[in-house]
Amino acid sequence: MLIDGLQCGHFNRSSFEELKTAGVTCVTVTCGFWEGALDSLDSIARWRDLVRANADIALIASGVADIRRADAEGKVAVLLGFQNTNCLQGRIRFVELFAELGTRVLQLTYNNQNELGGSCYEEHDSGLARFGREVITEMNRSGMLVDLSHVGDRTTLDAIRWSKKPVAVTHANPKSVFDHRRNKSDEVLRALRDTGGVIGCATYRNIVGDEHCQTVEAWAGLVARAVDIAGIDHVAFGTDTNHNKVVPDDLDWMRKGYWTRGEDFGAGSAARPGAVPPPSWYQRPSQLSVLRQGLVSFGFNDEEADKIAFGNWLRLYGEVFG
Repeated sequence: MLIDGLQCGHFNRSSFEELKTAGVTCVTVTCGFWEGALDSLDSIARWRDLVRANADIALIASGVADIRRADAEGKVAVLLGFQNTNCLQGRIRFVELFAELGTRVLQLTYNNQNELGGSCYEEHDSGLARFGREVITEMNRSGMLVDLSHVGDRTTLDAIRWSKKPVAVTHANPKSVFDHRRNKSDEVLRALRDTGGVIGCATYRNIVGDEHCQTVEAWAGLVARAVDIAGIDHVAFGTDTNHNKVVPDDLDWMRKGYWTRGEDFGAGSAARPGAVPPPSWYQRPSQLSVLRQGLVSFGFNDEEADKIAFGNWLRLYGEVFG
């Protein structure tokens, strides 16, 4: 079994077939970035249509029992998630409604400050807002995982302390290994450890760095550093894999949304403005099993590799949404 805590892109039947080839049992998909409630509902509806059309190889999961059923039936379990809370449009009651429609993962902020708190790209991180506290409380009650991947460190720490259930950083890396604003401080990783949370380590070159993209063993070394800080029970995969090639319009939407006419490079930079190449050893989703193999090559034993490959996500999912 393999579980990936975050993927995005344009999924189709070939996507599910590739994930099956890799041995992936469960993946959290990105239903939206900047969209409001209506477009977000439309996205959920499209995902339901896609999975229904491919019911022989995929299912939408609402809990761990569904993930285990997918594993037994040789299918890919899809967890529906959003990388922002714009879908709520400021309405606290919408948390429960989106949960009832199958949303299991919700990231508090994307790349900008919002009503809930600060983003990692803002110069000043305001911390968790009153509305952010209310949303987390509702997410805890509704069985929805709090995702803090693009969230500023102060807001992240506030959210970890406020939440009554463990939370996740679904796709980031230790900042002490690769210093990038999207990555997480040792203090955050230790807070995840102390509250039962999980960080999903990414393979996205902009937040991994060229050094750790050279070989899968080099990437496994980055994972090992996360384990040194957070502990073996709190590190997993969150590759940030993109299905079916990202085109400039996709990048513009992810980075600029509705909010600017100007240039924004997201996790990139003026020196590296476009889509970056994936590591040579992980070019396609069908190759995802190489990540677990890399852990073993680096020196993790089978029990440790299994915790990182699927066990830690299963434990967290069980605690959050059953």
